[in-house]
Amino acid sequence: MIITSGRNEGGSMKVDGHGQAKILTPYEIAKLFESFEGDRDRALFGTCLYTGCRINEACSVLIPDAYDSRGVRTKIMIRKSHTKGQQETRQVPVNSVLKGYLEAYWAMVGKQYLFPGRHGRGYINPKSADEILREKCDRLGLVGVSTHSFRRTALTQMHNAGVPLRVIQKISGHRSLQSLQQYLEVSELQLEGAIAALSF
Repeated sequence: MIITSGRNEGGSMKVDGHGQAKILTPYEIAKLFESFEGDRDRALFGTCLYTGCRINEACSVLIPDAYDSRGVRTKIMIRKSHTKGQQETRQVPVNSVLKGYLEAYWAMVGKQYLFPGRHGRGYINPKSADEILREKCDRLGLVGVSTHSFRRTALTQMHNAGVPLRVIQKISGHRSLQSLQQYLEVSELQLEGAIAALSF
């Protein structure tokens, strides 16, 4: 079943690793999460989508940074040592959807990392996560999607909902507002709305 052409509304398509990762629609997100066969994959990609973190940040989350003795924490910690450029540790609130994914997955977590690697060593390689996602996208006919699509989708959705850029920057961990703005998709609907506002 083909879901989409892979072209972002008002944006460019990612082809052979070039261009920006596709912004996912709610329908595409639903189909992807239905296609994930295990709780681990829903929890892993759900962490990317519902915290706006990078795939390597999600892969390297430690168990105590997501769970305590009572279950899922109210905030998930992205440690400085696991961020791009090792800028600063950040804590992102866990919403109800992500909490559900993490609760379903809790019984399967490893000893140190939330998403352990092969044979329980280290954490899952981001390239392995990319292969899992690519296989699902190929099966669904999704084009232009990468693990970065979850991050771009989250940040764009927050922006479209009117969340101030400084707040989004705090969640995303971007060094500057300028670098954050490069992630945000501008839709045709937004362009039309901007022009429609020009009434003198």
